[in-house]
Formats: sequence, structure tokens, C-alpha cells
Amino acid sequence: MEFIQNNIGIVLLVLVSGAMLLWPIIGGRISGIKDIGTLEATQLINHQNAVVLDVREDSEYYAGHVPHSVHVPLGQLAKHPELEKYKGRPIIAICRSGMRSGHACRVLRKSGFEQVYNMAGGITTWQRANMPMEK
Repeated sequence: MEFIQNNIGIVLLVLVSGAMLLWPIIGGRISGIKDIGTLEATQLINHQNAVVLDVREDSEYYAGHVPHSVHVPLGQLAKHPELEKYKGRPIIAICRSGMRSGHACRVLRKSGFEQVYNMAGGITTWQRANMPMEK
């Protein structure tokens, strides 16, 4: 107990760091949004007709994207009624690193989409795995 009192700053730093490391795991389970890798994504695309939703900005998308992906920048996602036609299909949201697509997944879940997945690591992970790209 004396150690904790004498080193409260270090103890708090350790607790906060641990919480930050665990949050992506806990947060995804709470929200019902699953982070997936390239293997799971290709299985969803090939076997369940999943839609890849690219939420990056126009310039990022046109520099290279997943073939046959649907492009809706994150800022326009809430105002995009055409996505309704994909409501019964799995949706894989993708951005550059996985942060914007995580937010997009939350927006989609609030809009009633049930099968929503976040591409962990985004297009960067997709490219590193030598997955197909088109411009």
C-alpha cells in the first residue's frame, strides 16, 4: 500500500495504459462491431456476397481501392439512402487505417445494419497482404 501511495503517478500511468490496450477488444464487443482481417474479408466477399464500403475521401479512393467497392465518404454516410439496398448483406467498412471505418460501422449499426465489420488496419493492411486493387 505504501508503494502505491509513493508512486501514484506510475500506478495511474500503468492503469491508463492497460485500459488503452484493452479498449479495442472490449469496445468492439460492446458495440457488436467486429474487426476483421483480409482472410475473413475475402471469405465474406466470396461466400456471403459482402459489400466493401470505402469511406475514404475521393482523392484517397481514386488513388486505389478494393475492386467493386462502394464509395461513400464518411462525412456523407448518414445522408446516403442508396445504402439501404445493402441492408441484408454483410458490410465491410474500410478506410486508410481502420479508424474512420470504425466510426462508419457505428453509424451503420445505428441505421439498422446488422452485419457490419471493420477492416482492421484499413486499405494499408489490404495492400500489405497483396490483395487486388483497382484505380
